[in-house]
Amino acid sequence: MSEAQPIRPRAEQRYATELSMLAANDHFPRPGGWRLSPRAVRRFLLGDPKSGISRKFYGDDPLVDRAVVSLMSQQGLMLVGEPGTAKSLLSELLSAAICGTSALVVQGSAGTTEDHIRYGWNYALLLAEGPSERALVPSPVLNAMRSGRVVRFEEITRCPPEVQDALISILSEKALALPELGPDAVASAVPGFNVIATANLRDRGVHEMSSALKRRFNFETVHPIADPEFERELVLRQLAERLGPAGVTVSGERDVAEVLVRIFQDLRTGRTAEGASLNRPDAVMSTAEAVNVLHAAALEAVYLDDGKLSAAHVARQIQGVVLKDSPEDSKRLRAYVDHIVKERAGRSVVWKDFYQAARSLKFG
Repeated sequence: MSEAQPIRPRAEQRYATELSMLAANDHFPRPGGWRLSPRAVRRFLLGDPKSGISRKFYGDDPLVDRAVVSLMSQQGLMLVGEPGTAKSLLSELLSAAICGTSALVVQGSAGTTEDHIRYGWNYALLLAEGPSERALVPSPVLNAMRSGRVVRFEEITRCPPEVQDALISILSEKALALPELGPDAVASAVPGFNVIATANLRDRGVHEMSSALKRRFNFETVHPIADPEFERELVLRQLAERLGPAGVTVSGERDVAEVLVRIFQDLRTGRTAEGASLNRPDAVMSTAEAVNVLHAAALEAVYLDDGKLSAAHVARQIQGVVLKDSPEDSKRLRAYVDHIVKERAGRSVVWKDFYQAARSLKFG
């Protein structure tokens, strides 16, 4: 029996061929500890059709350049933005290209402690031998410092402030004291080490970062994708990547994706392409959620229908996204269907399919 493949391989696994291709033809200068030059890192993220390198990050291209420059500097990189704007994906892709692994991760939460940032102990060895290098359990941050790699800190503002501040001396001194191993025991970071942290704008106020820690980071805001064609391309690409490993195919996805992206952009911005104003739902209408909806709709089409994806499948799945945060969102979605979608249904068969299916749903 063959070994089961992971549901979601890490970026360095998914794009191993492209990374090898870039490395083999990379003759540009690179910072100490980097696997690829900054130019090759940019090509990896933004794509190069002539070389067969696919685009992986869709959005603000200059943001990628600024992020790469930040990671060459003495500052860490802080990616902030609304949920679902691909902050974690950008962090993962940058880490995979720069140091060959995106696996060094600290997941921020209320349960994150300083041990997750500094180090812990194997208590059996600690009791048997006392403090020793063998008994020490390094954190992902300490591993990154020693190996000259990038560590990712997800949802940093979900950690208590005193835990966040454990990063201050690491980012400023590029060293971590190990007093249990001796008064002079210090782990010093080697070239290539840096930190990429992420934080959701909606989480501001959960645990505000101290001004001292903020000064150790360059902040970059990752905005939602404004171009509907760009967003549709990304949604379709993500759908193919999700369905591919299962050997599943659908038809009709391009027209349906166009409707889906238009709905998400309307509700996200509170304004339609025709200029009509809308009451924006409280729910997060992100590109990531759009991918989830299209994926669920495709699965319904394949496993519960004839394999042809329609806007009706999308209508049945979208309420799971919109009706998530506020009871008022059901009224907002109903008003959108009754006015905007109804008008478009008179001009398009695809919109008509969505309208008819949406009208039969109970919005809370």
